[in-house]
Amino acid sequence: MASSLQAMPSRVLVVALLVLLAFAAPSGASAKVPRGFFGVAVDGPALTAGGGLGAQASAIRATGTRSVRAAAYWSDLEPEAGQLQLGSFDALVLDAARKGLSVLPVVHRTPSWAAARPNVGSSPPADPATYARFLARLVARYGPSGTLWREHPEVAKLSIRKWQIWNEPDLTTYWDDPNWAPGYVRLLKAARKALKKADPHSVVVAAGMTRKAWADLRKLYAAGGRNSFDVAAIHPYSREVGNVLEIVKRSRQVMRLAGDSRKPLLLSEISWSSGKGRSTTNYGWEFSEAGQATRVKAIVPLLAKNRLALGLDGVYWYTWMTDVPGGPNSFEYSGLRRLGTDGRPVDKPALAAWRKALKLLG
Repeated sequence: MASSLQAMPSRVLVVALLVLLAFAAPSGASAKVPRGFFGVAVDGPALTAGGGLGAQASAIRATGTRSVRAAAYWSDLEPEAGQLQLGSFDALVLDAARKGLSVLPVVHRTPSWAAARPNVGSSPPADPATYARFLARLVARYGPSGTLWREHPEVAKLSIRKWQIWNEPDLTTYWDDPNWAPGYVRLLKAARKALKKADPHSVVVAAGMTRKAWADLRKLYAAGGRNSFDVAAIHPYSREVGNVLEIVKRSRQVMRLAGDSRKPLLLSEISWSSGKGRSTTNYGWEFSEAGQATRVKAIVPLLAKNRLALGLDGVYWYTWMTDVPGGPNSFEYSGLRRLGTDGRPVDKPALAAWRKALKLLG
């Protein structure tokens, strides 16, 4: 090793040593994460089985988790232009607030009346202004002066200030245009303008980029997106724990080259599946339930330890609870909990690992 270091130019050696020191820093101050830094996604059975989030919120809080990420489906909440149906999301926000859980909404899925291609479920909006108006209405409902809080004075107000603009537009599953970046940046710019007008202190979170997240971040910047968001986001899925960190570092490098070295980076989804031997639609990161727990145990302290060096804004595990085993898709086994055949929640080994890891972080 000494001979390798000696062969390096002095400038490169200094940089290498600084990087090594940053990632070998003691776990003290850097491991003490802010409230809500580690969160969980809530969808599927977490919202539909046995009382929904109201029944799960206490269990989520008991792990030390203080934040949840939830889809705000535009198609469900405004099925007709100007006709809001917010009851389901009202219930989610109130259930979370009662247990002191902040909510990060990811606002996506175009209703047919606003879609560029009405018959395509993943169509982007025909006009970004329609999406922007919807966001402003959500702020009026759930923001610091939101009508929800005036209608429910019995619930301690926990205003929504962070808003994630769409989900994984780099995938045609969510944005039906392979050349997604220019259209998505137009949407981001309209969303930012609307959010800052409705709540000047709102935080605009870009959609989480997946696959080769760093390459898609590069496309976002190339399309002129730099000044249209406050927090970048990625979904660094990988088989190896160390590769998650590598994806984050590559994404950080893209942000630095774009002049965004000070901008926070959110990991709005991380996960490993416990679908090994069960799921048939796989992505390469499937393990047993014990293997999933091992990776939870490893990734939580690793990200906490390096959060300052990497400029991380937070981390969300996907997902809190999945269905009864038997589904084909790997993500159907990603939960920290799952439903049993009797319809009751079953704690997976990953849940114990998550709880213990957060407890060790204080």
